[in-house]
Amino acid sequence: MINSASLFKIKNPSEFELSALAVFKFQAENNAVYRAFLNYLNFDYQKVSSLKAIPFLPIQFFKTHRILSVDKPIQETFLSSGTTGMQQSKHFVSDLSLYETSYLKGFQYFYGNITDYTILALLPSYLERNGSSLIYMVADLIKKSRKPKSGFYLNNLDDLAKTLIALDQKGEKVMLIGVSFALLDLIEKHNFHLKNTIIMETGGMKGRRKELIRAALHQQLCLGFGVSKIHSEYGMTELLSQAYSKGAGFFNTPPWMKISIRDTEDAFSFLPIGQAGGINVIDLANLNSCAFIATQDLGKIYTNGTFEILGRFDNSDIRGCNLLVG
Repeated sequence: MINSASLFKIKNPSEFELSALAVFKFQAENNAVYRAFLNYLNFDYQKVSSLKAIPFLPIQFFKTHRILSVDKPIQETFLSSGTTGMQQSKHFVSDLSLYETSYLKGFQYFYGNITDYTILALLPSYLERNGSSLIYMVADLIKKSRKPKSGFYLNNLDDLAKTLIALDQKGEKVMLIGVSFALLDLIEKHNFHLKNTIIMETGGMKGRRKELIRAALHQQLCLGFGVSKIHSEYGMTELLSQAYSKGAGFFNTPPWMKISIRDTEDAFSFLPIGQAGGINVIDLANLNSCAFIATQDLGKIYTNGTFEILGRFDNSDIRGCNLLVG
């Protein structure tokens, strides 16, 4: 069995590759759905010696199957957002400590000690439903910040504005984590000139407003909050790790997470740096589910290791994605 603690101590690409290959072999042998997917491709997992050879499981499988690599009781089931009648992704989590370690160490990796921050959360669309992995994470960050003013705000935008201004003027380090439409609602009601506050958008208008391209959204938010840049979080129900952007929509991953770009016409071909294609994610925190996910996001990687999200494709023809559906 793989020592999960070691996954969060990875220091360089060679350590990542060794760990990822071990996780791949473990999941190829123990994850029934992933194994069936590999068999469908006539793929011999025992011959894999490099990450480039690994097939990525289409993310749609989380809507139709229980993606599990261990036979343990389920501690939590995270559900994707979706309109009524829409099939939701389900991430069955048998070890919440993997998730908790991943987001806490990820936060520390990018931002430092959680206890240095007051965490304010404006996530109404997530609070209004059950099973959100984002709410689970933010609620724990709020608790672990140990700051009296940390907390969630639903529709009380006036209270949030007062708290935000008062903390910022005191020189407190503040992080406001918000869904895009709610952050826009806030700056339409209040003007800010913040100096000590990080504004982090988690994406998505969730049907409440017209979708904006990231550059236009960030321009509006910068003006409204009086800040020079907007931070972003890139995560999803099917992953237990997050990537972060500290401005301009260029994301970095923690050491146990890696992005690659696949050809949208050939899911088993990888594209060079600078070319746009489908985003594949290796998330080693997904030790007990599947760590190798072909997402429905489009993006590109740059020479400095950052990546950008360019949009989504919803009718992706990923070879093998119809396997066992039904």
